[in-house]
Amino acid sequence: MADPTGFMKFEREEPKKRPREERVHDWREVYADLGAEERNKEVRTQASRCMDCGIPFCHSGGSGCPLGNLIPEWNDLVREGHWAAASDRLHATNNFPEFTGKLCPAPCEAGCVLSISPASGGPVAIKRVEATIADQSWEMGLVEAQAAEVSSGQRVAVVGSGPAGLAAAQQLTRAGHEVTVFERDDRLGGLLRYGIPAFKMEKKHLDRRLAQLRKEGTQFVTGCEVGVDLTVEELRARYDAVVLAVGALRGRDDTVTPGRELAGVHLAMEHLVQANRQVEGDGPPEIDAEGKHVIVIGGGDTGADCYGTATRQGALSVTQLDNYPMPPSTRDDDRSPWPTWPYILRTYPAHEEGGERVFGVAVKRFVGDDEGRVRALELQKVRVSRNPETGVREVVLVNDEVEEIPADLVLLAIGFEGVEHMRLLDDLGIELTERGRIGCGADWQTEAPGVFVCGDAHRGASLVVWAIAEGRSVANAVDAYLTGASDLPAPVHPTALPLAVV
Repeated sequence: MADPTGFMKFEREEPKKRPREERVHDWREVYADLGAEERNKEVRTQASRCMDCGIPFCHSGGSGCPLGNLIPEWNDLVREGHWAAASDRLHATNNFPEFTGKLCPAPCEAGCVLSISPASGGPVAIKRVEATIADQSWEMGLVEAQAAEVSSGQRVAVVGSGPAGLAAAQQLTRAGHEVTVFERDDRLGGLLRYGIPAFKMEKKHLDRRLAQLRKEGTQFVTGCEVGVDLTVEELRARYDAVVLAVGALRGRDDTVTPGRELAGVHLAMEHLVQANRQVEGDGPPEIDAEGKHVIVIGGGDTGADCYGTATRQGALSVTQLDNYPMPPSTRDDDRSPWPTWPYILRTYPAHEEGGERVFGVAVKRFVGDDEGRVRALELQKVRVSRNPETGVREVVLVNDEVEEIPADLVLLAIGFEGVEHMRLLDDLGIELTERGRIGCGADWQTEAPGVFVCGDAHRGASLVVWAIAEGRSVANAVDAYLTGASDLPAPVHPTALPLAVV
């Protein structure tokens, strides 16, 4: 059994980072590459802080992990040094634990019982343990292809190769179906490839999972836009079921601030995609932060990714702007009580590398030069509130003072509006919801018969762990649709939502 007093004996420790002056000059992951013996010793100590609670909120779909990862079980196996058993337990619920171990913001840790009070020393370092199990699994040769023994004779097309599409494809291939994944880009991975910077997850982790899927029998087609290069008529004729995992890549733009049309003002993903392509060897980007004063508008994960990318490209300065006031450093139980996701200040490794974050401000105007390029921003202090009658967010000026700051490159990281408009959906007869998503029934099936949806395309821009959970769940639904029943796991329902205060 677990050590119920482990959290009293050992302090929570984050993984060591490489020195700032080293990591800002390359695209490798920010964390230090410890030897396996040292790494495993540290992580076994961190796993010892898990007390195997009677009611483990960490793997609750509402307040913790939507995949239902059996976290206390593999924590205790790691504590005892049983790495192979821990790998089996982790892979039983998660197809790609290195993706979640590196990229997920860890709602499981927010739901950890040790998060109730700061006096506990902080939650168990679940994310760190998970990432180490994944690394150890590869190093020990425990990750093998799991090819189906019997073919169903049914063919499935998966449109999109992000984490949701890959999870669905792997599950369906292992169930014996003939699966082909279509990707319109020249390389596989979706946002894992071109949206997530390599300093957060090097692409070698993605590539070896793709190699595993290929060995299992999943087929891949790149450079193919379904609906254009492959028509809906051809798609229907060739496949018995279709899974739409096309993401929610329609970026939210600023359509009201004067000067938005100036050269040098871009959506965040335009910058990130080009930077990732450069790392892949495609040559220098058109949008480059080198030698420029960079302004990132938006305080979320995408903004932090732009922040770290601009730093590595050699920006003169990087400033991140946020409408909201600076969040508190500890959980406010009135606003976000345990085990909900806490509203606190989140400092990413990129923020430790230089630059500045400014809270409680809004852009009044983008200021251009004589050649039509942005040269500065005019900022005003604001207060964000919600209209008590409509619930709509309102940004109110605090005063009339205006501050001008230099800006040679402005990146808008203010969220996503949903699924991109595409011929595929038109030809399938699928209309987007008011929130820009693809709707579905309780069986994950869209209004087009035999066509299913999962991931961000269904949920809206969300977490990698939700994408994998939905991919696994839609595989269950497709398998049942093709064969009449399914033994595949289905960790989440299409209507599932994380626990939140309303």
